[in-house]
Amino acid sequence: MHFQKTLLVSIFCLLGVCALAQRPRTNNGGKSAYTRERFNYNATRVRGNKAKIVCPVFDKSKYPYHGIGVKFGDPFALTYKYYINKNFAIAADIGKPASGLYNRYFRERFRSYQRDTLSQGADVRYLTHTVKSDFIGELKFLYHIDAKIISKGLQLYVGAGWEWKYSKIRYDYIYEETDNSNPNGNNTIGNFTVSRFTQGPQAVVGIEYSYFQLPISAFMELEYFTDVQLDPGWSRAEGGVGLRYIF
Repeated sequence: MHFQKTLLVSIFCLLGVCALAQRPRTNNGGKSAYTRERFNYNATRVRGNKAKIVCPVFDKSKYPYHGIGVKFGDPFALTYKYYINKNFAIAADIGKPASGLYNRYFRERFRSYQRDTLSQGADVRYLTHTVKSDFIGELKFLYHIDAKIISKGLQLYVGAGWEWKYSKIRYDYIYEETDNSNPNGNNTIGNFTVSRFTQGPQAVVGIEYSYFQLPISAFMELEYFTDVQLDPGWSRAEGGVGLRYIF
């Protein structure tokens, strides 16, 4: 439910950016000749009540483009995108997953790390866990669809990719041991650390908006990851919103 609320808020924020970007502006001062040429700052503007910016970031005749920026969500990451042409692109993200969203999953995995060397009548009880380090990497191949019928500068995209995850987790536990001679048992607090590396495919769907006077693009995407290594078949929805500087 928390993820769904976050996604809805993100959608409204992105639509707000799209609406604000369509407000009339007439001043191009301070831009270099290269910037005006690369991003069509010299394009004709429509004046009056119907004035809109007529300068999409992407020019069909000037591909390929590069984009670098930040993505907020799951994961929080640095993001790079290579725009091959108006339809195809490659994106790479590296950053940190939203560890708080995985607390329940990490807790459930506690039992799978226990050693089978317990004596008769002994048990290990979970106390808590701490994520010491957490990294994620993604590589995605994307296909863009022009959605200017909805809004100028808007694109939809779909794609597929591969995701790598590494986590280092410390578990704290209580070791409980009872026998006939000591029914109250002996309790010992301990901990152990595990390192997790896993990977798997992901499907991607998103929207990207690039109709600004500045060379930037705003995007929002939803990803679906499936683990094929440590926990085969385990799946999770991920995603986020972000901005990239286009050059």
